[in-house]
Amino acid sequence: MNLSPKVLKIIIVVIIAGFGIGIYLQDLKHEESTTHAWKANRYNLDRFNKIMEYNNKMNATNWKVFRDSIDQQLDTLMILRFRKELDSLGEVELQALNERQEVQASYQPE
Repeated sequence: MNLSPKVLKIIIVVIIAGFGIGIYLQDLKHEESTTHAWKANRYNLDRFNKIMEYNNKMNATNWKVFRDSIDQQLDTLMILRFRKELDSLGEVELQALNERQEVQASYQPE
């Protein structure tokens, strides 16, 4: 296959332009992801600083209140978990009852 110098130059220009456009688009995406990472990092850093401030202000009284708050939250979570388990048991029993009725109905003579 014979290619003239003009065709080779066009091919090289297209390839170089393709690489240039690809690098430019990759740089745009990198800049966008870096911006999002910095925002998330600032948010996490703010949260960490607030926790450190609160930690520095802790004393025996604060710790007791904090511990009681944690206990209340754990109690609430346990109650919610228990209710969820009871609800799921009720659904399982209802489903089992329906299946038993279907099985019994299928064995009855018509």
